[in-house]
Amino acid sequence: MANINLWGGVECTVNRVGDQYFDQLAKSGHDRRLSDLDLFADLGLTKIRYPVLWEHVAPKHPEQQNWAWATERLHKLRDLNIDPIVGLLHHGSGPRYTNLLDPDFPQKFAAYAKAVAQQFPWVTYYTPVNEPLTTARFSALYGLWYPHKNDDASFAKALLNQIKGTVLAMRAIREVNPNAQLVQTDDLGYIHSTPTLQYQADFENHRRWLSWDLLSGKVDQQHPLWNYLTNAQVPEEQLLELVANPCPPNVIGVNYYVTSERYLDERITEYPLHTHGSNGRHKYADVEAVRVTSAVPLGVQNLLAQVCERYPENQIAITEAHLCCTREEQMRWLAEVWDSALFLKNQGKNVIAVTAWSLLGAFDWNSLLTEERGFYEPGVFDVRNGKPEPNAVAKLLKGLADSADRHPVLQIDGWWKRSCRTLFPASPEVPETWCIGTQPSAQPKQNTVKPLLITGATGTLGRAFARICDTRGIPYVLLTRQEMDIAHEASVEKALRKYQPWAVVNTAGYVRVDDAENEPEACYRENAQGPVNLAKHCHARGIQLVTFSSDLVFDGQKGEGYLETDLPNPLNVYGGSKALAEEQVLKLMPRALVIRTSAFFGPWDQHNFVYHALRTLAHQEFFEAAADTFITPTYVPDLVNTTLDLLIDEECGIWHLANEGTYSWAGLAEAAARVAGVEPSPWLLSKPQEEFHYLAPRPTNVPLKTSKRAVLPPVEDALRRFLFASEIPFRPLLPKVEEGEEDSLLAAQA
Repeated sequence: MANINLWGGVECTVNRVGDQYFDQLAKSGHDRRLSDLDLFADLGLTKIRYPVLWEHVAPKHPEQQNWAWATERLHKLRDLNIDPIVGLLHHGSGPRYTNLLDPDFPQKFAAYAKAVAQQFPWVTYYTPVNEPLTTARFSALYGLWYPHKNDDASFAKALLNQIKGTVLAMRAIREVNPNAQLVQTDDLGYIHSTPTLQYQADFENHRRWLSWDLLSGKVDQQHPLWNYLTNAQVPEEQLLELVANPCPPNVIGVNYYVTSERYLDERITEYPLHTHGSNGRHKYADVEAVRVTSAVPLGVQNLLAQVCERYPENQIAITEAHLCCTREEQMRWLAEVWDSALFLKNQGKNVIAVTAWSLLGAFDWNSLLTEERGFYEPGVFDVRNGKPEPNAVAKLLKGLADSADRHPVLQIDGWWKRSCRTLFPASPEVPETWCIGTQPSAQPKQNTVKPLLITGATGTLGRAFARICDTRGIPYVLLTRQEMDIAHEASVEKALRKYQPWAVVNTAGYVRVDDAENEPEACYRENAQGPVNLAKHCHARGIQLVTFSSDLVFDGQKGEGYLETDLPNPLNVYGGSKALAEEQVLKLMPRALVIRTSAFFGPWDQHNFVYHALRTLAHQEFFEAAADTFITPTYVPDLVNTTLDLLIDEECGIWHLANEGTYSWAGLAEAAARVAGVEPSPWLLSKPQEEFHYLAPRPTNVPLKTSKRAVLPPVEDALRRFLFASEIPFRPLLPKVEEGEEDSLLAAQA
């Protein structure tokens, strides 16, 4: 059986918006860490797409070049036996002394390329310009990036400048190294449409090939887009020069994403406003094809086959394979891309590699790099803690070439192949595919997939895990105490033998903090003995375990946030039971995962402080809350999703999971009210904790901080999402009114 190579890539875009440059290497910290390259080598990469960017080396003047950073890293890669595929311009418009519409752009760019080749004459593989077509669209057709144009003439000029720049750059590079190879990347999707918009889909499906067609000398008078380009003021002689003197890629680099395939529909009322656009002839919605029930995406394998057919003389590689999603979906996507490429390789197609992109993740692509929001998508490594930490994707990569056993969650199709993929109008004749939790009678794979075992079926956290596992496509079994009593060894052993889970999530436990003072035996049975039993039997069977602890293991005397390494000193029975569980579980099972959390609130039930505060204040009733007790609130969906990621990553030990931000209980109530548009005054009563006369003593200052990578979003962001997703109304219902009385009622409410 044939095999393919594993390549890697670092998201390195330097794009310009107005006068501001957005630099991905600075955001990920890779510009400051040479040691990252050792981590990349450990994955088994044979090649890596690596930046020696024009904007970095010569930002102010073409003759003022600083090679120190690039020299150190390229020589390090050579020592690690990884071939760099050097990129010179990555979604950029170049330094400030040029831009994509500059008539001299190609010559200036070629001069820089020659300087790179002279500096590193041993480098063989180059991607002078990453995704010329995509960059031209975003910069000169959609106006998102500099120089912010939105007309066909500017788009065509920007594209041809990049293509001509690539041709001249490769000529200059080959003067230094005649064996230099061109690896030309671009996004390759496919446009689906309604019959009315088939003409627009046909145009865009021809346009998607332009980068490679132009370089290969295929755009002559018979090309479908010849008239479009000449009408867009591209001189005929410029196109004919490329036909006469082509610079065909040695490797066609295909960048393909779930969203690369689009669907065009003139029935715009069926789609959100932000999807609406026009071509001057029709108004239509432009949406992801995967989200439309009536659309059938081609998928990566079929698109790769199209590339092989169109360019039979070229080697083909997937040069970007990334998904912004949960951990198992990232893994499913990468596995599908790898398997598709391997299938075609074994069919005799010239597919040579799949690129893990991006190794360090990416920042702010959800706003198409037009503004800094700090939105981070983890890659193979997670850099949120300031240093790259490998996750489950890294383990998957290491086993791909060896056909190693894959994680049980990879036996389930990705969301893009399940019925839950669709958001937009459905055609009744289109069959649905399986989605866990939505079609219990159509689950053909579940009997062969090891499930996740979740305890605590009646609790908020247990039900939240089940709900999110449904969404994420993770088979699970949710157990009541009657089905598995975690404090009873025989019951635990029987359940584990019956269900054969790959992991156990323990959300069961005694939660009544004040009652525990009078019922210490019951509290310790559920909160300590139970988790210890699970640890004993999970460890013996090689089953992963996660169990939950609390901020109440601390005494609150530190005066600042508590880290995972701080020693517990509980003040009450409940906290004591959790501290004992932590100690004994990790002693019995060092690979167990223990999550400390605090004050959680979620959108799916009313058993939380935030809901009660909002409901009371919205009804204009008095609500009392402590003003001198400080905690870190935790949004349940964030807690559950991050816990599942860490579990799939096979993390262990103690982790603190709480949203960013320290609040008093009264401060949390006020923040929730403000976000919800509810006036807290005069109904919110802030009081000292001692006036609540709690039976169990409570620490007054226990914010949870983390020294690890699992950083959750800020509390106010979580509160906004809570309000958007809440299924339990907290506002008083309006009384029923007769027709014509609405105006007077609204006036009275105001």
